[in-house]
Amino acid sequence: MAARIIDGKALAARIRGALALGAKELSDRGCQPGLAVVLVGDDPGSQIYVRNKSKALIDAGFRCLDHHLPAATSEAQLLTLVHSLCDDRAVDGVLVQLPLPPHIDSKRVLLSIDPAKDVDGFHPENLGRLLIGEPRFIACTPYGIMKLIEEAGTPVRGAHAVVVGRSNIVGKPVAVLLTAADATVTVCHSKTKDLPGVIATADILVAAIGRAEMIRGSWIKPGATVIDVGTNRLPSGKLVGDVEFATAVERAGAITPVPGGVGPMTIAMLLTNTLESARRRAAGAT
Repeated sequence: MAARIIDGKALAARIRGALALGAKELSDRGCQPGLAVVLVGDDPGSQIYVRNKSKALIDAGFRCLDHHLPAATSEAQLLTLVHSLCDDRAVDGVLVQLPLPPHIDSKRVLLSIDPAKDVDGFHPENLGRLLIGEPRFIACTPYGIMKLIEEAGTPVRGAHAVVVGRSNIVGKPVAVLLTAADATVTVCHSKTKDLPGVIATADILVAAIGRAEMIRGSWIKPGATVIDVGTNRLPSGKLVGDVEFATAVERAGAITPVPGGVGPMTIAMLLTNTLESARRRAAGAT
């Protein structure tokens, strides 16, 4: 029997509907949630992503402050803008879209964002708070992954979860979240021995390696829940994930599609974090 398709687009739409009600309640009290999105240069993928974020924000009743800067913008100019946005009390979140042009130190820019407005959840302080179980903002993609696993009805407690990929943006934080939910977690990477054998033991598989269909469907444990974070474009133009979907869908119990799985959830959780920040502002919290 083919796996259940976990529809991230539909789940994200439901979440955004609830967020719109929360945003209206705050706006009626004079505290409209606001997110500043900074894009430097003309990277096509980044432009599409920022456009999607902006539309989602506006549709949910959030205030969207788009700052599109030329590729020649200096690091000092960008840092000045980031600092001014962090100082603006009407701004609840500051997001700098990556990648940045090569002459700008991305790490320095991300460190310059006030952790209390880091709704992407990338700042070391926020990652550290997540690690010790006192999160302020959860990184959006891992946050969305946990919601997708919940949507699939997959028990996490006691499950063996395998995370393929160890990035600071996805792999490491989702491993922390799965551990906090009482899963036994194995993190795999390029040096892992017998990757197919490890994956074959996974009740929950999170694929975030960034290589088109690297994980073969035949490796999947029958009945496993598969969350495919990968977004890879083939020479033909087709968009595929990190998992060989056509075969995996015949073995898994539940699986996310690409596109339409993790991507929409990342944006939904960005709005979730921004609304939470606005609520703290309305309550006078920092």
